[in-house]
Amino acid sequence: MLVLLPPSEGKAASGRGAPLKPESLSLPGLAEARAAVLDELVELCAADETKAREVLGLSEGLRGEVAKNAGLRTAGTRPAGEIYTGVLYDALGLATLDAAARRRARQSLLVFSGLWGAVRLGDRIPSYRCSMGVKLPGLGALGAYWRGPMASVLPDSAGDGLVLDLRSSAYAAAWKPKGEIAARTATVRVLHAPTRKVVSHFNKATKGRIVRSLLEAGTAPGSPGELVEALRDLGYVVETPAAGKLDVLVSEIH
Repeated sequence: MLVLLPPSEGKAASGRGAPLKPESLSLPGLAEARAAVLDELVELCAADETKAREVLGLSEGLRGEVAKNAGLRTAGTRPAGEIYTGVLYDALGLATLDAAARRRARQSLLVFSGLWGAVRLGDRIPSYRCSMGVKLPGLGALGAYWRGPMASVLPDSAGDGLVLDLRSSAYAAAWKPKGEIAARTATVRVLHAPTRKVVSHFNKATKGRIVRSLLEAGTAPGSPGELVEALRDLGYVVETPAAGKLDVLVSEIH
């Protein structure tokens, strides 16, 4: 099973580890594309703070993020699983998983990123600010920029099992499974059962809990149908409005 996750907008501080070693990151086929984004982002943020904040969509209160980006090459690093924070990752609770579940997480979770394309949880990266919705002056919209590199690399990473796509729309634009991979891809929508509406915070938290449940159970469904059965066995209320699309219904918002 391959689980596709969005990153978090906010991130933990860079660690005290060695600076970034791009060659050590997973999915080496993305190396050239990563280098191009990193070069432009660092140059932009080092040259003109005002322009950088405009391009990155940052408020005055987040001006420190520009300086952080300017220093990406020398900043300390920590595993991506520690860098990404926020509602989904809080609910996933990577640090509190047992050893077997953490091992499964490192093998099966892939986090999409405007800067890195995609990384695995063990990849050591610095804290950064660059969403997939950013349009860099030289490279253009990152969602479109990453489509080519992702299309050449991710089909191999998808293996022959289920692809569980939990990305938000901006990150889903960077790679859309096609052909036989699409047939074994499942997307999940979390609905507040009484209203049948999506609530953003609720949606993210429930997705984090779903991933945690699957990792703890050691469940490896091979198809969307098997995922439906696995989630129901784990106590979730699931409907299937269309092939490959799952609605998880939850009564309480928390």
